[in-house]
Amino acid sequence: MDIIATLAQELSIPQKQIEATVELIDAGNTIPFIARYRKEVTGSLDDTVLRALDERLTYLRNLDKRREEVAALIAGQEKLTPEIEAALSAAKTLTEIEDIYRPFRPHRKTRASIARERGLEPLAQLLLAQEKHYEPALEEQAAAFVDAEKGVETVEEAFAGACDIIAEDISDNAEYRKQLRTLTQKNGLLNAKAASEADSVYAQYYEFAEKLTTLPGHRVLAINRGEKEDFLKVTITVDRDTVVGYLLAQTIKPNASPARDYVIAAVTDSYDRLIAPSIERELRNDLTDAASEGAIRLFSENLKHLLMAAPLKGNVVLGFDPGYRTGCKLAVVDATGKVVDTAVVYPTKPQCRTEESKKIIHRLIRAHGVNVIAIGNGTASKESEIFIAELLREIDESVKYIVVSEAGASVYSASKLAAEEFPDFDVTQRSAVSIARRLQDPLAELVKIDPKSIGVGQYQHDMKPARLDEALTGVVEDCVNRVGVDLNTASHALLAYIAGINAATAKNIVKYREENGAFVSRAQLLKVPRIGAKAYEQCAGFLRVSGSSEILDNTGVHPESYDAARRLLDLFAYTADDVRAGRLRELRRRVKEQGIATVCRTLEVGEPTLADIITELEKPGRDVRDSLPPPILRDDILDLEDLKPGMILQGTVRNVIDFGAFVDIGVHQDGLVHISELSDRFVKHPSEVVAVGDVVEVRILGVDLARKRIALSMKSEKQKNKG
Repeated sequence: MDIIATLAQELSIPQKQIEATVELIDAGNTIPFIARYRKEVTGSLDDTVLRALDERLTYLRNLDKRREEVAALIAGQEKLTPEIEAALSAAKTLTEIEDIYRPFRPHRKTRASIARERGLEPLAQLLLAQEKHYEPALEEQAAAFVDAEKGVETVEEAFAGACDIIAEDISDNAEYRKQLRTLTQKNGLLNAKAASEADSVYAQYYEFAEKLTTLPGHRVLAINRGEKEDFLKVTITVDRDTVVGYLLAQTIKPNASPARDYVIAAVTDSYDRLIAPSIERELRNDLTDAASEGAIRLFSENLKHLLMAAPLKGNVVLGFDPGYRTGCKLAVVDATGKVVDTAVVYPTKPQCRTEESKKIIHRLIRAHGVNVIAIGNGTASKESEIFIAELLREIDESVKYIVVSEAGASVYSASKLAAEEFPDFDVTQRSAVSIARRLQDPLAELVKIDPKSIGVGQYQHDMKPARLDEALTGVVEDCVNRVGVDLNTASHALLAYIAGINAATAKNIVKYREENGAFVSRAQLLKVPRIGAKAYEQCAGFLRVSGSSEILDNTGVHPESYDAARRLLDLFAYTADDVRAGRLRELRRRVKEQGIATVCRTLEVGEPTLADIITELEKPGRDVRDSLPPPILRDDILDLEDLKPGMILQGTVRNVIDFGAFVDIGVHQDGLVHISELSDRFVKHPSEVVAVGDVVEVRILGVDLARKRIALSMKSEKQKNKG
């Protein structure tokens, strides 16, 4: 297989571009580095496309490796023919290769292998020949195979054994399997029925059938889970005349042979006993794999938007971890993320020490200048929100609050990392810190948590763990590198996601920082143990040194482009002080006036690199997240009972799933905007319209108080009235 040509065709990218990108990957360059600093080579492919290319490259290389292994195994049996070689070369999937190898694979003991041991293969060939007339008669010829010592007692047993051989040979035919798989995929139904009379959340699937070609991924995963939990029995069915008819058309001769009935029985047995169960397993695996990949893509997209949410900079935040019996843990975090105070209050049952709790929190607000209170959305969150809203109405200070997702906070607070960070705190105090910090800087805090625990996925526990981890780790890595980190303040958990840096190297950086003081330049990184020239090349551009005398160290300009950046400044009579003071507003215009191509030739850089250098020089130390809408802060509470159909509210998208989006409208219970209510136009998938973190305007459609469900719409009033 020409892998480069295949990738070019599949990804609709020019072949030379693919070839150059593959060379970069093979040279050990990381995806973030390639995406950011090798745009001229890749044609500015973004990290998402590059990861897809890398994954597909690995798959195709493994496919070729297996192709070579199978060819060698068949050749070792001296059965490799030009036809088999051609079939192997043409195979595009691992399943096709394994189908070709099936007849040559060492078989466990089967009915057919036993029949072969009994010497019945010639009789099978005699039947399959389907001669119009047999001389002597077919039964007489079969009688010659009766041998009690071999276990063939009668003519009927001889015929049965011969039919077993035919059935297995038909089952092992790669072309037959390929066509039957296609027919089943195209025409088959996935059926689900109740496995018992017990009621469950899977009741909608107790009498269910849908074509495989139209079955959405979330339904596949739901049915799989129902089957795993023994609530459902699941099968794939297909019109029998279609599939068995195909096999009969390939194997039965139209000559009324005396062998006809035997061969028909063998064909039918082959399909029912060998082929159909195998194809059902394969197709269900394919459905699950496709659904899983879809869920992983959606999870990845949700995670990316959550991690890239706008940070709440310059605010002192009070983290509030709600609880009942053990109280509510508080942690005040200053604008830099440092914990400056902690406390415990008991405003909820059973203690209900409301007034005492108000005094403690008010003291913390005054003492530390708290601007925002971040309330975790777990146990006792509702009561805590009511309590905080009441307090804010009573005090003079201007303080807002926001309910923050606690997803993963308990995982972090009980982790080794949290214990290292806050050895003197108990788990609930650590959780309060995490809640506050994830509001201040979602990315820096959430990287400390296993992405699967962050709460923006769908059926993540049904995914293959290794594949899910690989995908989500890639998302975190891309987000961290896109934002960049401060070399002097970043935790080792955050540094470990920087391109070219692993967990051990990240700890070395922190240790070096602790022993030698703050880094004064990027180049100083080369003094850190285990950071050589290659690692430095990969990581340097993503690390910021805000206090460096070299202003470029606080930008995304890579050290390899420092000379070009300095010459650009000289070309238009700017200085480093102009960069620091933000006096480069005219630089982009002046470059265009002189001619971008001319400037590129002068600096010996490509246009993408020039554009990136200009962007970085315009705003040194910039954060790409600053342009995003900030989180919605509140100062009063809205209750579920307050909601009425027709009300218009602002909310924040908390999760996007295949059938809609969950939106936080400030009532503790997220509302669902069904896919049919997301837009006035037809929406194929919710991710076309909304993303995690989006601030949206929604209209209340209905409220089910008993089930605590809120139905929302994002359609316009005009469309609603039209409907």
